[in-house]
Amino acid sequence: MNSRLTHISKEISYALRHHPEEYGLALDAQGFVEIADLLAAVNAKHPGRRPVTPSDLEEIVATSEKKRHEISGTRIRALYGHSCKEKVVHEQAVPPSVLYHGTARRFLPSIFDQGLLPMERQYVHLSADIPTALEVGRRRDAKPALLIVDAKRASASGIGFYEGNGSVWLADPIPPEYLALAKDES
Repeated sequence: MNSRLTHISKEISYALRHHPEEYGLALDAQGFVEIADLLAAVNAKHPGRRPVTPSDLEEIVATSEKKRHEISGTRIRALYGHSCKEKVVHEQAVPPSVLYHGTARRFLPSIFDQGLLPMERQYVHLSADIPTALEVGRRRDAKPALLIVDAKRASASGIGFYEGNGSVWLADPIPPEYLALAKDES
């Protein structure tokens, strides 16, 4: 993705994940907004910039490695990462048996005391594979800890899991009894 589209992708992520009200947008229960409304809002914020088009959005969705957005008909949404006050409802899904969470080692005492919590987000973010979990963990720690989540057992006990995009899974808070620290993988 070129730098223009990367910049646009970051802006629409901000608008759809964190502050839709700054753009005059209201997310529906699943986090969707009309593409026309998003384009009008983004383009109004930058009147001197080359306008963002539906084709730009389609290219962002199609070429993004992290698959952050989804287009459905005339609507678009962020798939995960929401921190806005309107709770985005996801359809519950059966998770893989095991999921992973990369985190800074300094957070381990709190995690093993309270479990994995969404913090500023609406859901706990988990990874379907170890490399992705470690990449996420490296954002806050050069040698992150890798947690193994017994998703099968947690799901069977009633904890909600929601598929984000295949490599990212979302979950309700996960108590410590479903977590194990992996051997040093980083």
